[in-house]
Amino acid sequence: MRTKREDIRNIAIIAHVDHGKTTLVDELLKQSGVFRQNQEVAERVMDSNDIERERGITILAKNTAVFYKDKKINIIDTPGHADFGGEVERVLKMVNGVILVVDAFEGAMPQTKFVLKKALELDLSVIVCINKIDRPEARPDEVIDEVLELFMDLDASDEQLDCPFVYASAKAGYAVLDLNDKAENMVPLFETIINSIPAPEGDPDAGTQVLISTIDYNDYVGRIGVGKVDNGVIRVNQEALVVNAHEPDKKKKVKISKLYEFDGLNKVEVTEASIGSIVAISGISDIHIGDTLCSMENPEPIPFQKISEPTIAMQFMVNDSPLAGKEGKFVTSRHLRDRLFRELNTDVSLRVEDTDTTDSFKVSGRGELHLSVLIENMRREGYEFAVSKAEVLYHTDENGHKLEPMELAYIDVPDEFSGTIIQALSERKGELKNMTPASGGYVRLEFSIPSRGLIGYRGEFMTSTKGNGILNTIFDGYGPYKGDLSYRKQGSLIAYESGESITYGLFNAQERGTLFIGAGEQVYAGMVIGQTGRAEDIEVNVCKKKQLTNTRASGSDDALKLTAPKILSLEQALEFIDTDELLEVTPEHLRIRKKILDPTLRKRAAMNAKSAK
Repeated sequence: MRTKREDIRNIAIIAHVDHGKTTLVDELLKQSGVFRQNQEVAERVMDSNDIERERGITILAKNTAVFYKDKKINIIDTPGHADFGGEVERVLKMVNGVILVVDAFEGAMPQTKFVLKKALELDLSVIVCINKIDRPEARPDEVIDEVLELFMDLDASDEQLDCPFVYASAKAGYAVLDLNDKAENMVPLFETIINSIPAPEGDPDAGTQVLISTIDYNDYVGRIGVGKVDNGVIRVNQEALVVNAHEPDKKKKVKISKLYEFDGLNKVEVTEASIGSIVAISGISDIHIGDTLCSMENPEPIPFQKISEPTIAMQFMVNDSPLAGKEGKFVTSRHLRDRLFRELNTDVSLRVEDTDTTDSFKVSGRGELHLSVLIENMRREGYEFAVSKAEVLYHTDENGHKLEPMELAYIDVPDEFSGTIIQALSERKGELKNMTPASGGYVRLEFSIPSRGLIGYRGEFMTSTKGNGILNTIFDGYGPYKGDLSYRKQGSLIAYESGESITYGLFNAQERGTLFIGAGEQVYAGMVIGQTGRAEDIEVNVCKKKQLTNTRASGSDDALKLTAPKILSLEQALEFIDTDELLEVTPEHLRIRKKILDPTLRKRAAMNAKSAK
């Protein structure tokens, strides 16, 4: 018989990127007494890896739990960035309700719509939390209207429309139910969670059923499956069957060796857990997301939504440049292969495939940010490798027509830049769908654009809007192929010979364009050292020394003044490279190079490519 487990609430915190989810979780942890009175607590304690902390984004969904009065609240902090949408989709299977966090100034954004749509499809209870109400430009009343409109656009039921609203400042640590209430602490939010989110239901006497929704991994115990106990009880040393709704033939007998529940930021070992509990299970070597752990007597898999397919791919290959192997700890194809396949342990939206050659692997993901985070992690771990330009993955329909991934781009820019942006995106096959004035002299543009039209665009966008624009995108399915695109209008400055860059050579080269390197750096023939102002590539000799003569003219020995080079970040370098170039990634350097280093062979290949067209 199905019963409710009243001492537990399971919730996920969902929102657009940077609307304050992780900060809100921090406050719930602090005010529930998880930390000792005098304990030093890092800001955004849930963002545990370095890249999350530096960029201020959540990449992996995190589990935590707090106690309020006599109830345990399991909280899952989810990513807000569209590239990590795969994380959001599946953790929602573990919860009975969500807190939708919306910025009191920015209002409903594209990712707000995406995550809310997923929650409503699963019929989850929603609490809307209007966050950052202490911002000077906050407009909570208008934002409420925007959110209610969004609910209606998504065909929410009457019960879903009747959801509670809470106003908060996660940073200042308070929540109120009415804007006129006195701000004190997070109690109003805790109370709303207890009263509005249904308790988990299940049959405690039925056979065990646990759906694995996320995978954790550590080097000591290997893969750790995290999921909610839907029915029955799960116990340590119990024998169970692993089954999967998408793989009817899968039936694997396993033994539960260790079982954990979450308490604050820690995992606590337990001997058994019953319905509604969110548990972590270790000791099952090849457990996957979507697997159901069942009792031996009645193995019934729980239906599970398939993970969204990747939309872009890159080649990851062994570095074969003249400077290869000098800076990295892990440089061979075996190192690269092992590391990429290990990433699949925790990242379900990623695909890794072997190619015709053992030195290259095709890695597919949800977007440029998704793959750049993997590249950054690998270089910090001491890997050295090269990557190609990101290319989109095409599909074909039943009539054999080519389909390509499309994005909806939502752009907020000051009015004066709107014309420039419309022109730039139209050239990249974008179609303007809507244009509405926003507050503060801004205008909101909505475009439907092929994913490949946005590859390499973000840097140009920031320059065009002088850093004042906001560009958000969301995947919008596959559409008919929109025709050929030219990615880059400017050519590359290419080093003519190997050696060390000299001020004299650089001084002559800088007249030809923008340099990416300074003096005293190792270069090799075929390495890209800058960008020209013209469409074609130019070869320059930056290792050239000044010829010494025995006559001296006044002023000729004055110090040559070099313009400061433009040092590209990883994202900028990935955006800059063209289809005939590679990015050489080492723990210490990012170098752009031509795929074919030899100038004669390169020209021959370019001519062959032209005649093939």
